Amino acid sequence: MYIQITLNAKLQPMHRHDLEDALNEIFEKENIKAQITGGGTGQERNGEIAYCDLEVNLEEFSDELIKQIINLLEKILAPNGSKITIFSEDKNTDPKVVHFGKHEGLGLYLSNDLEDKVYEECDVNVVYDEIQKLLEEEKLGRIESYWEGEETALYLYGKSFDEIHKIIEPFLNEYPLCEKCRIVKIA
Repeated sequence: MYIQITLNAKLQPMHRHDLEDALNEIFEKENIKAQITGGGTGQERNGEIAYCDLEVNLEEFSDELIKQIINLLEKILAPNGSKITIFSEDKNTDPKVVHFGKHEGLGLYLSNDLEDKVYEECDVNVVYDEIQKLLEEEKLGRIESYWEGEETALYLYGKSFDEIHKIIEPFLNEYPLCEKCRIVKIA
């Protein structure tokens, strides 16, 4: 039997693989009879990441095992709007869907329309490092992934969208590369 975990998380494939590896290690350590056997990344029309999926084989199915997997995900990364689809071995039975998630997400979209001088004098790595430091100091969450396309986006997940926004806002207001940035609730 297998389940499909759809995380409402904008994770690049390399970051999804890191999550898969971490979960497989936890499954083994906790003696959970499950193994991630695949995954995928959904994209928006513009190429931006929309969500990610993990396929998990279960040796034995139980509602308790599903609860245990959800509890593990909620300790690591389980944005609001995530779900587990449980596929029955009976092909005539519709899959069962269990919704879960407790983390909120903030998308920080940096503008690609600033003066050349800003790009010459500023560095996106400074933005990444400073925001990560602020989130860790306040134990609010972390940057889980990023995307470079029409804009550069950082994807932050944690306890509260509002608290994350409040703690990073002073930095966004002072660092020139963050001028004209967009803040979007993504989970």
